[in-house]
Amino acid sequence: MIAAAKVKTPASPTRVEAMDWPGITAHLDGNGWAVLPGLLSPDECGSVASLYGDDGIFRSHIIMGRHGFGRGEYKYFSYPLPDIISSLRTALYPQLAPIANRWNESMGIDVRYPEAHADFIKRCHKAGQTRPTPLLLQYNAGDYNCLHQDLYGEHVFPLQVAILLSGPERDFTGGEFVLTEQRPRMQSRAAVVPLKQGDAVVFAVHHRPVQGTRGTYRVNLRHGVSQLRSGHRHTVGIIFHDAK
Repeated sequence: MIAAAKVKTPASPTRVEAMDWPGITAHLDGNGWAVLPGLLSPDECGSVASLYGDDGIFRSHIIMGRHGFGRGEYKYFSYPLPDIISSLRTALYPQLAPIANRWNESMGIDVRYPEAHADFIKRCHKAGQTRPTPLLLQYNAGDYNCLHQDLYGEHVFPLQVAILLSGPERDFTGGEFVLTEQRPRMQSRAAVVPLKQGDAVVFAVHHRPVQGTRGTYRVNLRHGVSQLRSGHRHTVGIIFHDAK
């Protein structure tokens, strides 16, 4: 077991800033999701996954089957977050906030997000949303996560990030990250997001704008994980708003 304090913080700001943000933004606008390749190294992935056994750094433990969420389990981190999680949350947010603001403007939503994540968290805490939402998920063979949205209160940041910590076809088979998009007066569209160990997917929490023939409209998105056929899978989720 590796204690949270011993998990080294990656060069998050530099690594995050070096991503192809014009390309990521274009894919987000067109699909509601985009891959951030190699956000964590294999060693970092192993270090974060190993935190799952350290109950002292988590605030709650959820068994999905007890709540109808699927099969598998996850734990929400407590404050203070492990350095590597806090660093990623802080570094990713300012890249995503301009996208979130532009999306809200195009959908006629008045909410705007500050440049720094700390300022947004102050807004959440002032409204009583004080519980941290980053989480570590664990799946075994036969487990899956039902389609859902991570909404925890009045204040919701419209984008979130999931990082695959395990190696597909090495540590597990199946277990694909899945998104569905529900479009007005049309059948839902599904996407299976290809991820390698250390890759992240950034995606819409709730809805995104789409330009139609009669202007901009909202489409509703949900995400989940398909059933694992074999092995073990760990994922860390970076959600930018806190919970009541």
